Amino acid sequence: MKPNVLLAIETSCDETAAAVIEDGKTIRSSVVASQMESHKRFGGVVPEIASRHHVEVMTIVMEQALEEAGVTPEDLDGVCVTEGPGLVGALLVGVNAAKAAAFAWDVPLIGVHHIAGHIYANHLVEPLEFPLIALVVSGGHTELVYMPEDGVYEKIGETRDDAVGEAYDKVARTIGLPYPGGPHVDKLAAEGTDSLGFPRVRLEADSYDFSFSGLKSAVINTLHNARQKGEEPEQADIAASFQAAAVDVLVEKTMRAVKEHGVSRLVVAGGVAANSGLRQALTEAAEKEDVQLTIPPLSLCTDNAAMIGAAGYVRFRIGQFSDDRLNGVPGLELR
Repeated sequence: MKPNVLLAIETSCDETAAAVIEDGKTIRSSVVASQMESHKRFGGVVPEIASRHHVEVMTIVMEQALEEAGVTPEDLDGVCVTEGPGLVGALLVGVNAAKAAAFAWDVPLIGVHHIAGHIYANHLVEPLEFPLIALVVSGGHTELVYMPEDGVYEKIGETRDDAVGEAYDKVARTIGLPYPGGPHVDKLAAEGTDSLGFPRVRLEADSYDFSFSGLKSAVINTLHNARQKGEEPEQADIAASFQAAAVDVLVEKTMRAVKEHGVSRLVVAGGVAANSGLRQALTEAAEKEDVQLTIPPLSLCTDNAAMIGAAGYVRFRIGQFSDDRLNGVPGLELR
């Protein structure tokens, strides 16, 4: 039987990405054009600049993905694209490129939720087995998702304020680390000790929700109070103490969700899944509880189009196509 070959496009933030995916599980090609250097001097992503960069390289990235996969438009069975959530201007570049391609090549168009993509990045590592719990951790999202079956998402917990990735970036700026802050905090944390006793915010006993605003404020206040006294706390200890507090809460709530939902499969999704402290703590907790854990390789943790192709294949397989009204939706709900 001929495999289904999909072109996938991702432009939700500051990476312009395209990939060719076969049967939702095999990566034929994956091309990512990063804008990190353009945004670094601003200390964060500037939406207008991101959109302009997407326009400049979108066609080039799509053509490169097809060439590296050794396929032509005639070989494609569909085009997948991130429709949200994300930066509206950035989303629109990818959505309109996908609509044009699907129309020109006369193949189905499939809109994909960005977070569904991050979850299905794990399917590119090993087949997902249901039911499962997904921990979604990124710059804009911290969520626990229960999936009773393929393509069905039930959000059971989310952050009430800052996402954990946002907290990492804000702490990094306070310490004086460059953008993007998360990887720098992670690296610095390995050199320090958890000696400052930052708070573990767990909220109500039965809640799967998260809150990182208080932890972020505790770090900032500790630094400000010390500097007012003419002192400068050890940066590595601040990073280590912050990371320990954040990871403790993430792991505790995740493993409780796994146990209380009676599942034996856990997947981790999003850019913060690359964090070494979180990966180690979850690995140890999963082994202790005899839970099968999947964490994508670093190349599939950050935004990429291969994950969009993996998630899009689920919708393609059941004929859940989009039409020419597909639009970029910044606050798209996971469904």
